[in-house]
Amino acid sequence: MAQPSSGAGRCAQSAAAMNRADLMAFLADHGIHQTTLDHRAVFTVGEGAEIKAALAGAHTKNLFLKDKKGALCLVSARDDAQIDLKALPALIGSARLSFASADAMAAALGVTPGSVTALALVNDAEHRVAFVLDGALWRAASVNFHPLTNTATTTLSQADFRRFLEVLGVTPLIVEFG
Repeated sequence: MAQPSSGAGRCAQSAAAMNRADLMAFLADHGIHQTTLDHRAVFTVGEGAEIKAALAGAHTKNLFLKDKKGALCLVSARDDAQIDLKALPALIGSARLSFASADAMAAALGVTPGSVTALALVNDAEHRVAFVLDGALWRAASVNFHPLTNTATTTLSQADFRRFLEVLGVTPLIVEFG
């Protein structure tokens, strides 16, 4: 799999994964501005239409995947993007992809299903997870992600999102999902 963020497929528990409060402090400490809206728990892209209506910016869906060799990949795309899991390996240079387990997600990103988010890359200090980003999100004026929990949504300007990735040392692989 293409590894722009130098991730590989080991699955070991991260040392003390950040929680939402830790993430907010991290963002503030690095001058990354955000606004966060608390809301009821949402588990799928189809839920929370009223939440999305209340927030400007691109809304996201996030897939935590592994290839048949065990390499891990986080795909963040606009919520309306069509992602073909059979075609994706050719786009990103990986072996066949499938959804990674909840245990692998917790170990690599420190989050649970329903809360997977690009902001969880803050917990991937060893860069084990390759980050694939929808080109539409890379161009959006602002982006919305869960802040490590599915009971809130955090909005970042594009400049602040890019600053977040820069601080982490993560270079996304940009893919056009159409």
